[in-house]
Amino acid sequence: MSTSSLILFNKPYGVQSQFRNDSNNDHTTLSHYFTDKSLRVAGRLDATSEGLLILTSDGRVNKAITHPPKANAGRKQGKTYLVQVEGIPTAEQLDKLRDGVILKDGKTLPADVKHVNEETLPMPLWQRNPPVRERKSVPDSWLMLTIYEGKNRQVRRMTAHVGLPCLRLIRWSVAGFELGDLAVGEFTRVHLSKERCQQLGITS
Repeated sequence: MSTSSLILFNKPYGVQSQFRNDSNNDHTTLSHYFTDKSLRVAGRLDATSEGLLILTSDGRVNKAITHPPKANAGRKQGKTYLVQVEGIPTAEQLDKLRDGVILKDGKTLPADVKHVNEETLPMPLWQRNPPVRERKSVPDSWLMLTIYEGKNRQVRRMTAHVGLPCLRLIRWSVAGFELGDLAVGEFTRVHLSKERCQQLGITS
């Protein structure tokens, strides 16, 4: 098995998960951070979302993360988000997210979710630019939410569906790879061991 690698990137707010310029908006692209044209994104992240973006030039790695083999589907391929929401979640709202909610494109798979605060988040938060628009009359809170599928804008739609509009969305981990202490706009290259490749379902 040849050596495989990937790049973990802390994508800032307002950066598109693509290299080509889009004349329909003013968002920055990945070409501002990377010059290697062989890199491909393994799982997109909206321009208005932040956090972990994985890039690789290895098609096997890309496929293993975006279309995991059935034998590896499930928790190993989960995506965890730190979600700032408007309001204080109730036990009923959290249970609905755990059970799965019905969206226009079908019911979501059961998710893992817990109510957290800034002190118990897995990393210190950075100031977003531009800042989150919060209403002084409405409290906000944080959720740590893990999903096991990839519907369009799924996390935002899930929290809105249960009455918790999303104010800020940060992806913390994908398929066991975590953001760690990467600063905004920074990236690091990870070389995958034979064991890690096997865990991802890469066998050749």
